[in-house]
Amino acid sequence: MAQAILLKEVEGLGQAGEAVEVAPGYLRNYLIPRKLAQPATPAALAEAERRREAEERAAREAAERAGETAALLSKTVLTIHHRAGEDGRLFGSVTEKEIADAVAEARGIRVDRKRVKLERPIREVGTYMVEIEVGGGATARVKTIVAEQK
Repeated sequence: MAQAILLKEVEGLGQAGEAVEVAPGYLRNYLIPRKLAQPATPAALAEAERRREAEERAAREAAERAGETAALLSKTVLTIHHRAGEDGRLFGSVTEKEIADAVAEARGIRVDRKRVKLERPIREVGTYMVEIEVGGGATARVKTIVAEQK
């Protein structure tokens, strides 16, 4: 058996960066020509370990930043002014894009509108709790006040 380091995920064999035991012919004739794996030399094993540690560190740091961003957004109160009738119903509605733009204006944090979770568009004046996915599994509930535009 020959030892190989996978460069990409191979179904039934393993994930990228793993060291696996394979038949020498399989490694030489299938994995290497398709750039799915490389022979496991001591230097290649050390490089794969360094790469894996760097990925783990980057993921941990991204999760920390996402948590900090979620905490900051949870303390944020957005005020969105919209034209409304006398009964408090809006002409139009407040959408995910408007909320994402309000977050960018208030905190300087760019949020993709697809990460703003509204059950349905906001169509009345009032106070709402809007959920925003920050990433890394973190979400923030942002208090959003929809006020009548004067």
